[in-house]
Amino acid sequence: MLGAVVAFTAMAIGGREAGGELNTFELMTYRSAIGLVLVVSIAWLSGTHTQIRVNRMPSHILRNVSHFAGQNLWLWAITVIPLAQVFALEFTSPLWVVVFAALFLGERLTWIKSVAGILGFIGILMVLQPGTAPISLGMVAAGGAAIFFAITAIFTKRLTSDQSITCILFWLTAIQLGLGLAFSLYDGHITLPSSAALPWVIVIALGGLAAHFCLTSALTLAPASVVIPIDFVRLPAIAILGVILYDETLQIGILAGAALILGANYMNVLSEHRRSRNTSRTARTARVP
Repeated sequence: MLGAVVAFTAMAIGGREAGGELNTFELMTYRSAIGLVLVVSIAWLSGTHTQIRVNRMPSHILRNVSHFAGQNLWLWAITVIPLAQVFALEFTSPLWVVVFAALFLGERLTWIKSVAGILGFIGILMVLQPGTAPISLGMVAAGGAAIFFAITAIFTKRLTSDQSITCILFWLTAIQLGLGLAFSLYDGHITLPSSAALPWVIVIALGGLAAHFCLTSALTLAPASVVIPIDFVRLPAIAILGVILYDETLQIGILAGAALILGANYMNVLSEHRRSRNTSRTARTARVP
């Protein structure tokens, strides 16, 4: 999880540094191209390339269109608003997952999830501070990114029932490479990264794959109630880096709202962990003669 924290943070710094030269569509194109080469190479060497299938293409397409939209909004937001604000709004994504899972997957909306959602909404208001300052497009973009990431998570959950990680990552990079090229070449021109921007493009590409690999690995090694709180370290880490690297100010409203959002998320994690543990205990008891 510490590896995921470092990778996600590196992606944000890379996006801020390269964003002045390349637009988000170009960044996504280069990130997806590098990612596709890596995924295909690793899949071929490990023999998992045979797991790449086309039987769930509608779900893969919808998942990756949503992820493409969210990632572009996120990459743009980190260039126009404080990094801590972007991360705080990004952490509302799990709360949106709760809502969408109830609407589209039939999962029960418990009172704990409802309270967590209300606390998360209050946290969003504290971060945005409506009435004290106009809500900027950067804030809207970061909030929109969280919603699209939540939709992506819903489709990912559906796909993992019969699709391998190799298959999901292959279509992730392949479809988003196509989307990136289409949007980058709409005017017949695409900017090549300069020698200064190229290292940051590589950081974004490697950081994205490394972050998801580390996060997935962590969840296989430890319960979510242990793993997810470590991910919250990203927020104070990026806030400190924003101050050091970009002279951003630490706003109390953002930090307080972020703490409330993270607390709401953790409430959900603990609730699901207890429910899973009780279900396992009940199942073991039922098997005892």
